[in-house]
Amino acid sequence: MTTQIRIMVVDDSAVVRQVLTEVLSRDPGMEVIAVAPDPIFAMEKMKKQWPDVIVLDVEMPRMDGITFLRKLMAERPTPVVICSSITEKGSETAVQALSAGAVGIVPKPGIGNRRAAMEDAASDLVNAVRAAAKANVRKLLPGSNIAQAVTPKLSADAILPPSGHAMAQTTERLIAIGTSTGGTQALEAVLTALPRVSPGIVIVQHMPEKFTASFAERLNSLCQIEVREARNNDRVMPGLALIAPGGKHMLLKRNGAQYHVEVLDGPVVNRHRPSVDVLFRSVARFAGKNALGVIMTGMGDDGARGLKEMHDAGAPTVAQDEATCVVYGMPKEAVKLGGVDRSLSLQAIPAEIMKYA
Repeated sequence: MTTQIRIMVVDDSAVVRQVLTEVLSRDPGMEVIAVAPDPIFAMEKMKKQWPDVIVLDVEMPRMDGITFLRKLMAERPTPVVICSSITEKGSETAVQALSAGAVGIVPKPGIGNRRAAMEDAASDLVNAVRAAAKANVRKLLPGSNIAQAVTPKLSADAILPPSGHAMAQTTERLIAIGTSTGGTQALEAVLTALPRVSPGIVIVQHMPEKFTASFAERLNSLCQIEVREARNNDRVMPGLALIAPGGKHMLLKRNGAQYHVEVLDGPVVNRHRPSVDVLFRSVARFAGKNALGVIMTGMGDDGARGLKEMHDAGAPTVAQDEATCVVYGMPKEAVKLGGVDRSLSLQAIPAEIMKYA
């Protein structure tokens, strides 16, 4: 028998606690072992039985969720999924939660018909908890990413048909990075280690809408290079990292000697939008051996096929090693497909990027 995921729900609303408990308990692989109206009560209950995953609100009496999250990560790292009323205005709070060590964030529906809205969002919550249970939060710096809902799994063909033609070698080089669960802090570790003069970088980090802009702004405040959310037709330039907007795909294109990105709508690919496979395929087609492919921590296999296409087009490819991944899913699948030249620790990736440059 498979061991059930033991969950604690911490929220000051009795209705929310009840609905979340009902939603999670329907999954045979999950058990809600305790609920609490605030972190103080939660800590008392956790002395008796420690959960595998905590579903946590942010705004609560006596202690807010971010403070509790930081306390947990400092004293006994435990996977946490934030379930809060995250809006566009409040997305900075979401980035704070990810930076503090949250493994996932599920937006809480508004005050209206909350029960019906939560029922609609049940699959998001269940998938977020399932992803959190697999995360090794001790390898977080801290940080993580958002789990995505289960949707029909399309390949990159839905956005960009495959092509066997790679670009001829040029002096213009770039870096393509794909990551998911654990990626927010992994990206911080890599990008903050790069000097101001570094190759142009294009990034897909699995995140929903409204989160990527705040995430990019935070990185920009920490890095020597410029980091921002990509806009359609942005040029890929040295010293600049472009992060795909949540809810949009990002592709690399080439116009003469210059690279730029195309940001567009489209169906989810490998259950994600943006998809790493879509970016990597476009890099294989339009940059070929002029790009370095890097796949880092994350669940699932998005990016594995795209990295193999980059590899087959002559691009050098790197995977984050198992020892430093929060979730060794995406890199593992890329290695299995034969698309990885080297597996490196997170700490070694920045030097590899500059060596390639």
